Amino acid sequence: MAQIKSEAAYRAALKRIDELLPLTGDDVPADDPNMLEMDMLCDMVEEYEDIHYPIGQPTLPDVIKLRMYERNMTQKSVAEMLNISPSRLSELMHGKTNPTFDLARTICQKLNIEPSIVLGV
Repeated sequence: MAQIKSEAAYRAALKRIDELLPLTGDDVPADDPNMLEMDMLCDMVEEYEDIHYPIGQPTLPDVIKLRMYERNMTQKSVAEMLNISPSRLSELMHGKTNPTFDLARTICQKLNIEPSIVLGV
């Protein structure tokens, strides 16, 4: 399969995808030339982005901070929700310690964070 080898080619592929979007949709058959071109370009763009713009696994501190922001909570209110001291939460948020199994379960339930993120796997 062809590859995108430069940032300029990547930008051109993105532009072409934008042009093809109005021409493709749920009612367009999979063998339509525009749909085939779109699929090919999307695969090429995805491969390029995986190499040049990788997205890493979020860390527990990052997701806790995100939940605090989303829910407009303070560290103190999160600590109270999790039934831990603010200093223990601070240690978790700075990556100085890992949660116990019971605390990990509570974090998953109360903050709606995936177990794989809480456990770092």
